[in-house]
Amino acid sequence: MSKSDKYCVIMAGGIGSRFWPMSTQKFPKQFQDILGVGRTMVQQTYDRISKVVPKENIFVITNKEYVALSHQQLPELPQENIVGEPMIKNTAACNIYMANKIAEIDADATMIVLPADHLILKEDTFLKKVELAFELASKNDYLLTLGITPTRPDTGYGYIQFVEKKGSDYFKVKTFTEKPILEIAQNFLESGDFLWNAGIFVWSVKSIHQAFEMYLPEMAQQFMACEYNSNKEENCIEIIYPKVQKISIDNGILEKAKNVYVIPADLGWSDLGTWTSVYENTEKDENQNTGKLKHMLTYNATGNIIQIKNNNKAVVIDGLKDYIVVDTDKVLLICPRENDQLIKDYVLDLKNLKKGDKFI
Repeated sequence: MSKSDKYCVIMAGGIGSRFWPMSTQKFPKQFQDILGVGRTMVQQTYDRISKVVPKENIFVITNKEYVALSHQQLPELPQENIVGEPMIKNTAACNIYMANKIAEIDADATMIVLPADHLILKEDTFLKKVELAFELASKNDYLLTLGITPTRPDTGYGYIQFVEKKGSDYFKVKTFTEKPILEIAQNFLESGDFLWNAGIFVWSVKSIHQAFEMYLPEMAQQFMACEYNSNKEENCIEIIYPKVQKISIDNGILEKAKNVYVIPADLGWSDLGTWTSVYENTEKDENQNTGKLKHMLTYNATGNIIQIKNNNKAVVIDGLKDYIVVDTDKVLLICPRENDQLIKDYVLDLKNLKKGDKFI
C-alpha cells in the first residue's frame, strides 16, 4: 500500500472533435502538444498533479483504443494504472469505476478527478487549492469541486452558484447551470456568486460511493458486481458497460447532492475546448497571428490561427482576417474563427461522403 492516501484519476477518453482536423479519433487532442510547449496535454496534466500525488497513485482512464498511446506518453506510470473503458459512457461511469478500483487499494483514500486536456497557467495556486480540497475531503463528507473565477460572460461553460460565507476558503454549492445564453451569463457575472465549472473534483472514496448509492443506485450495483484487481474484472467490465446509463457525474450526482462544496480559484484556466480558446492562449506575432513556422509570409493577414503539420512547407497567406487555417497530412481546413463551433458539423458531413471516414 502506498504511504499516501491521495490518489488521482486523469480522464483522457475524449475524441476532441472540435479540434479537428488536428485531433482525430485515432489521435485525439489530449495526446497532442496543442500549444507547442514540448509536452502533450495529458503529459502536462500528469506533470502538474505529480507534485502532490505519488506517481504510483495516479491513474489514467481512457478509451481502450488509447491505452497503448497513454503508456507511450506516460511511461512513468505502472502498467496497471492505465485503464481502458470498452466504450464511451460519459463521466459518471468512469468515476464509479475508478473509485471502486482505488477503494480496493485503500478504503480511506481521497481522490482528485481531472480532465486530461485543460490549461492551467497558475500552477502554484492550483496546487494550493488541491491541497486544501484533499484536506477537506479527508475530514468531511464533502463532494468538492474547484470553481474558476469568471473573467467574461462565456456561454460555453457551465456555472456554479455558491452560498457566500465571509472569511471562508470554500462555500456550499447552491445550483449548477449548463451553458447559459449570453444574457443569463452576463447576469451571473454581475451577481458575483457564480463560478465556472472546471470539471475538477475531489472527494473520499467513501463519500462518492455513498452519493452513487443514493442518486445512481443501479449504476452503483452494476459496478459493485465486478471484483476489482482480479482476473474477472476485465470480463465483467466488458459485460456491464453496454448496460450502464450514459450520464455525466454533474447531472447524475452533483446537481442532486446536498453536500457539494466549491473552492473558488483563479488558475489562469481554460478548457481549450475550441480553436478560438487555443488562439487566446498561444503566443502571437506582431499581426496577432499564431503559428511558429519556418517558411511563412503573411500580407494584410491578422488574427489568424495557423497550424501546419509540415514545418518545411512554405506558407503564404494574403488578406485573411480572423480565420482558422489547419493543414494536416489528409485535411486542409480554412474557416472563420467565429465558426469554430461548426467544426463538429464539418466532421459529420465528411463522414457522409463516400469514404469520408478516412479523414476523421
